[in-house]
Amino acid sequence: MPIEGTVKTNRNKVIKLPNFKTQITPGQRLYSLDALRGFDMFWIMGAEEIFHTMAKATGGAFWVAGSNQLTHPAWNGFHLYDLIFPLFLFMAGVATPFSVGRELEKGKSKNQLLLRVIKRGLILVLLGLVVNNGIQIKPLAEIRFPSVLGRIGLAYMFANIIYLYTSWRGQVIWFFSIIIGYWLLLKFTAAPGFAPGDLTMEGNFASYIDRTILPGKLYLGIHDPEGLISTVPAISTGLLGILAGDVLKNGLMTPQKKALYLAIAGAIFLALAQLWNLDFPINKNLWTSSFVLNVGGISLLLLSAFYYVIDVLGYKSWAFFFKVIGMNSILIYISGKFIDWHYTTNGFFKWLGQLTASPYDAVVMAICFVAVKWLFLYFMYRHKVFLRV
Repeated sequence: MPIEGTVKTNRNKVIKLPNFKTQITPGQRLYSLDALRGFDMFWIMGAEEIFHTMAKATGGAFWVAGSNQLTHPAWNGFHLYDLIFPLFLFMAGVATPFSVGRELEKGKSKNQLLLRVIKRGLILVLLGLVVNNGIQIKPLAEIRFPSVLGRIGLAYMFANIIYLYTSWRGQVIWFFSIIIGYWLLLKFTAAPGFAPGDLTMEGNFASYIDRTILPGKLYLGIHDPEGLISTVPAISTGLLGILAGDVLKNGLMTPQKKALYLAIAGAIFLALAQLWNLDFPINKNLWTSSFVLNVGGISLLLLSAFYYVIDVLGYKSWAFFFKVIGMNSILIYISGKFIDWHYTTNGFFKWLGQLTASPYDAVVMAICFVAVKWLFLYFMYRHKVFLRV
């Protein structure tokens, strides 16, 4: 996910802008991490609409099932679409040992890096406000303060502070202490008038606190999926990425063993998540502890697979498509606030949709929508323009 935020062009011009980016010394950059980040962002830059339109056009079981997985459950439960957000946060953590850790090895003080980490976090919180509300003056009651980027910024910031001031063992202790503490908090508390341990949208303690203390409006009125209290367990998602990054950076371990250990850890986490789900349901809205383990397990398995295939076996060419996306991930995420991608797609390809028989015209336009975005990112890639924190 240089600290002050730069965009470097091929003319050596520098523009200050933010984005997470893997920082690894020359020759050690993890191609797989950029590719996995791009794979993650691919599903929210328009690829999900391809499945939705194919499901409507064909009614085929595969497309219908895929379309369903690319939606969020109303409350409890898990769909693959729930993975996109925590996977991005996990990968921001993976980059930490290579970025912040490298600066420590160069002799930078922890206090210097602390200021950088805090600055990164606050920039993302501010960007989240812009994405939510645009750049305009609104009454306080109409402003939504919680955001996806805000949660990434806060969770990344606190996870990195823990990384700076604790050992590997301390980070493990923090990881489990946070998710166990959050479980106990929600298990023995509730909103006024509800029984302790109530996990409904109206009755859970986290949503009640958000309703009580957060200014402005919440996304769902009585609940916000990026609320303040449920951001606390998200710190563990960032910490898990940091622990995985430590494994990848370990020079005493063979690449094959690194991939194997990550995969084993992922499988264990998935099993533990299903057990915990019996008492503390998997729920993205509340970022429950079982959700942390579930998405953490899948993230570890994906990282293991991408790392093994790309960086260990050396099969990189297939992943270039995703790497182009991954190297400008924040840019494509926020671009919809400043670029009318539907207008651009229609401008270039509406004729193609008109030549396609219904109902597949919608499928063609969904594919073109993704293609236009990718070509924009490819242009940025070729001209070496990257948004960085």
